[in-house]
Amino acid sequence: MFGTIALRLTGFVLIVTCVVPGSEPGTPVAITPGSRILMDAHNCYPYGGRWRNRIERALKTGTPLAIEQDLFWHRDPHTHRSQSLVTHGKPIHGNEPTMQDYFFERIRPLMEHALQEGDHGDWPLVTLNLDFKSDESAHHAAVWKLLKQYEGWICSAERTADIRKVMPMTIRPLLVLTGDADSQERDFHDIVPLGERLLAFGAVHHKGKNPMSPAEVMVQESANNYRRWWNNPWNVVERGGQRKAGPWTTQDEVRLRQLVTRAHELGLWIRFYTLDGLPDRDLARNGWDNGYNFGSREKASLRWMAAISTGVDFIATDQYEDVAALVRTLAAPGRSLVAGFDSTRAGTLALGSN
Repeated sequence: MFGTIALRLTGFVLIVTCVVPGSEPGTPVAITPGSRILMDAHNCYPYGGRWRNRIERALKTGTPLAIEQDLFWHRDPHTHRSQSLVTHGKPIHGNEPTMQDYFFERIRPLMEHALQEGDHGDWPLVTLNLDFKSDESAHHAAVWKLLKQYEGWICSAERTADIRKVMPMTIRPLLVLTGDADSQERDFHDIVPLGERLLAFGAVHHKGKNPMSPAEVMVQESANNYRRWWNNPWNVVERGGQRKAGPWTTQDEVRLRQLVTRAHELGLWIRFYTLDGLPDRDLARNGWDNGYNFGSREKASLRWMAAISTGVDFIATDQYEDVAALVRTLAAPGRSLVAGFDSTRAGTLALGSN
């Protein structure tokens, strides 16, 4: 069982109504970068037939939330049939689900109910993060065909000749994000006929090889009509990433805030992955990667609070319940943000056992 979070904070917490500088009149607040903070359910799918309840765990935390699905194009050696599977890649065990079965049909009741009830200011309810583990044109085409089947659920924007012109989105209960590969831009933007709808939105490219480069060097162009978000490993915040993270410092928080501010100034959502914290001995039984582990709940919690206090749009984690509970405590998704909270001065977090 996953424990609950009890907080004792010594910092200063102020809940304020979110006002987003530079947003267009009439722009739905929930879709504007910097307007809300979401738990992003990392690798939310089974591994080798195990942990099949991950999507149930994620959805039980409540909406709005983000869910990541890794996709791999697999050709069956016996039938010679190729299909997109929800998996991290080889080896293929034969029991991997399709995204239609595992994700889309699972959220059907949620989507249909949302469309019936209408938007109460919290759409999109689910952000689907597509992490392509293989980028074949046929793979992209198969996923595009799947998205078209569910187009009535999906946020969209008009495809125009000038990609630099950011068109307003038609807001629906599901938002779909893709990666930064140029082949994805080709297949999810370039080949879409002018005047038709974009259904998936890509990430911007990073500039340079130094993860600690100034934020303005890392991303130099504003969001465009297709590329609308910035995806980051944690080593752009703390040198060496999770495994080499020391005490959380004011300098670390300043660095994080600079990255978030840069993203939002450019009209981009920003995501950081993947923030976990538990003893290494407990990783295997949960199917989690040690490269993303800070080593303790206390260390991870300080980073979760910092991500919330600086306005990170998507906080990727394997600890869905804990991060979602913390977001609900420190920020009201879609309505307000936490301001004036210094996570470096946070008090003890009393955390239940797994």
